Amino acid sequence: MRLLHTSDWHLGQHFMGKSRQAEHQALIDWLLQQVQAQAVDAVVLAGDIFDTGTPPSHARELYSQLVVRLREAGVGLLLLGGNHDSVAMLGENQALLACLGTHLVAQAAAQPADQVLVLAQRDGTPGCIVCAVPFIRPRDVLQSQAGQSAQDKQQALQQAIQAHYAAVYQVALARQAELQARLGRRLPMIATGHLTTLGSSLSESVREIYVGSLEAYPCDAFPPVDYVALGHIHRPQRVGGHEHIRYCGSPLPLSFDEAAQGKEVLLIDLGEAGLQQVTPLAVPRFQGLQAVRGTLDELAQAMPALAAQATAVCPLWLEVTVSQDDYLPDLPARVQQMTEGLPLEVLRVRRDRGTATAQLAAQARETLDELSPQEVFERRLQQEDLPPELAQALTERYRGVVHALQQGDAEAEGAAA
Repeated sequence: MRLLHTSDWHLGQHFMGKSRQAEHQALIDWLLQQVQAQAVDAVVLAGDIFDTGTPPSHARELYSQLVVRLREAGVGLLLLGGNHDSVAMLGENQALLACLGTHLVAQAAAQPADQVLVLAQRDGTPGCIVCAVPFIRPRDVLQSQAGQSAQDKQQALQQAIQAHYAAVYQVALARQAELQARLGRRLPMIATGHLTTLGSSLSESVREIYVGSLEAYPCDAFPPVDYVALGHIHRPQRVGGHEHIRYCGSPLPLSFDEAAQGKEVLLIDLGEAGLQQVTPLAVPRFQGLQAVRGTLDELAQAMPALAAQATAVCPLWLEVTVSQDDYLPDLPARVQQMTEGLPLEVLRVRRDRGTATAQLAAQARETLDELSPQEVFERRLQQEDLPPELAQALTERYRGVVHALQQGDAEAEGAAA
């Protein structure tokens, strides 16, 4: 049995004013090529199919296209609800999806048997058993109690999620034994999930899903299945060093801090003995995006090289962080001027104030009582690369402001006396 594990497509994402529709269309085309070339039996999409609970019409069209084209290719499809997905919206077409050979589990079910599925191979014979667990909302498995502390709530939710997995796993074991008796062979078993696990590496586009209650789920709390297909974390990674517990990551970079990540889907080969092999398939970059940092001079020199990576048809999307010159009020206009005539689109300009501010704060905490206002100003001025005449003018202006304030305080004290 060969599965393709993917997740976090976020169809309909509105990325800083830009649509990802063309990228998702290219992703579907590429995926269909891969399932044919790699002889995939079924695709597992482990949550966050859509970016919002009310996706635009073009996102729904892409979703329908994915279902129909996989059906035409003879490839099974398992869809799991994620924290971005609307249970009601996904459930609208569940009966229709079933007619197209697509399994959908939008939310945790009251009956564990409803989450135990059998995925077929291309020839129609049973290939593997799935403990199909989507994103678990606390209200699906837990009733809050008065007087609980934050730690109590965290522990209760973890135990409830673990109990839910255990209940589904027990039903799956019975189903596995039944099929083994009938088929004369053991079917491998996988589980799915859409949550944060201990030790996983996040990115800025990953939303905290259990705010104030569950920080991360321990990997040893998953049932002892042959493979665990996870979603929610956008960076592909093993969990806890385990080969069989994996995040495949998102196929598209969903924020600029993911721009340098290699995106992939995972081919999962299963046999009677369990997991045989995990093979990453690199996903092409359908839209260039890059985060760059530097002074205005450094950025101006870098722009032509960045433009060489793009085309007029598909310009490179940029996040520009300006250092040292970040005090300038017309910074966005200056950066935009650098890209005129080049196949570059600046989607965000950031000012790199963090390092200098942190250094100043550290010095101030250490010696503030010992420094005069003038000395504090001079230390801050040293962190800027300014022309001498401008530095002198700022110093004189600052002295004038301090003198005026001190004179005003003295007059106020005299009047009060």
